Amino acid sequence: MVNDKIDSAFVEPNTAPAQPELLVSAVLHLMSHYTANNDKESRSCVKLASVIERHLKALADLPNLAPVLRATCQQLSEQWALVVERSMPQPEKFNLFTRIVSGARTI
Repeated sequence: MVNDKIDSAFVEPNTAPAQPELLVSAVLHLMSHYTANNDKESRSCVKLASVIERHLKALADLPNLAPVLRATCQQLSEQWALVVERSMPQPEKFNLFTRIVSGARTI
């Protein structure tokens, strides 16, 4: 898979030097892969969305970035965080009977 070959600076934005151009390039690259893989690999897309969110957050935290670009990255970071949150499996809800049965086993 192409994503396995991505440089660590693309995957972990906080470990790379603060180079806005590199981060913007990386996040655009990752977004294009997310769109291309969205229908095929749901699980990997959640990871990819999480990496995109981290890159946008790293960009939003750069003090030397233009204010309009920082604000855009912050808003997009929040939107991608929602994508990740919605994509995560929901915790299983136990009904009362299930809780009683599972509680009886632990005694």
